[in-house]
Amino acid sequence: MSETARLIIGENAYEFPLVKGTENEVAIDVKQLRGATNGVITIDPGFKNTGSCESAITFLDGEKGILRYRGYSIEELAEEASFLEVAYLLIFGDLPTRDQLSKFLADIRDNSIVDEEVKKILDSFPKSAHPMGVLSSLTAALTAFNPESVNVDSEADMYNAIVRIMGKLPVLVAWAMRKKQGLPLIYASERLDYVDNIIRMMFLKPHKEFFINPIIKNALNKLLILHADHEQNCSASTVRIVGSSHAGLFVSIAAGISALWGPLHGGANQAVLEMLEAIKADGGDTKKYMAKAKDKNDPFRLMGFGHRVYKNFDPRARIIKKAADEVLNDLGVEDPILEIAKGLEKEALEDPYFVDRKLYPNVDFYSGIIYRALGIPVEMFTVMFALGRLPGWIAQWREMRLRKEPIGRPRQLYTGENHRSFVNIDER
Repeated sequence: MSETARLIIGENAYEFPLVKGTENEVAIDVKQLRGATNGVITIDPGFKNTGSCESAITFLDGEKGILRYRGYSIEELAEEASFLEVAYLLIFGDLPTRDQLSKFLADIRDNSIVDEEVKKILDSFPKSAHPMGVLSSLTAALTAFNPESVNVDSEADMYNAIVRIMGKLPVLVAWAMRKKQGLPLIYASERLDYVDNIIRMMFLKPHKEFFINPIIKNALNKLLILHADHEQNCSASTVRIVGSSHAGLFVSIAAGISALWGPLHGGANQAVLEMLEAIKADGGDTKKYMAKAKDKNDPFRLMGFGHRVYKNFDPRARIIKKAADEVLNDLGVEDPILEIAKGLEKEALEDPYFVDRKLYPNVDFYSGIIYRALGIPVEMFTVMFALGRLPGWIAQWREMRLRKEPIGRPRQLYTGENHRSFVNIDER
């Protein structure tokens, strides 16, 4: 294969270097395009064919259905690792030793206290406020109470900012849920590990004994791992581009949370459950709704199927499907919603319309079922996604800063009016 790509514009030919990744992916390096061609740019709405960066964090092969964090398969990590191990792996590049993991957890615990003034900000939100809006706002507000986390001039500064957000975000997540439910706000316990603390802060009820159900912990651990990173998606790219201006980690994460809120991104898991509820309320006829999904004149949209990147079965969906079956069986939950979900999946996998278009169930399809079984309210589903995605966002931000990447500044192709002269208001 040639080491360059040849671009012909009119009578002129230009050559640009080819860059190969460790998994033999090939990219055309067009950094010198404008200079070499006297201003020509590429245009790629949605960035379907554009790589914004080189990254060593996550490898994704959408054709083969492969997802790896730092070289480790998602299947192996979901089965063998703890969420905090995976967080360390994503952020720092290698699985931690026992001592490294212990120190990481201890440093996170030491930085889990959220300033009491933040409670006043939380109290200013109406009870009807969506938890994602609350979480994004509170995360940005943390910057005011942790100004030293903005300017990070060394890896030590970065580490301090990282353990602060890793410690404080679960508290904010729990507070958002507890405010919605009218429960008192609590902090993390120094005796519990990371996932145990999340469960305790979310589900502890006043005057009731509390214990960590291992079934719930195992399921939540898997879900958080599966959501931890996914290459250059909308929210990860948002974190990187906001961070490229040297905005602090906290506001970069807040921007990522806002991007994740959209129903085409993280909000899809909530939309899936709302769709399943609507099908149930209409009698639960999955064949009817699959027919509606195929009818281009029908406004119904089948949520939780297909993926922007995966052209094969989403590997995370396989793991979550199995986990959903285990959780509902082990907890003794009989949920008709799951039967509707299974019916839709069966129809899709047997229908040439969906098979030919490779519209397979994605990670959002089953995650909402598990969250529902764990007792997490529907409006908190995307918040849980954000909590899982936190280490991935941190890893993307840290990599961008360590590589001293330039500020993100996309070009555009202007299609508006040509030069016009101002006309006085009385003459218009």
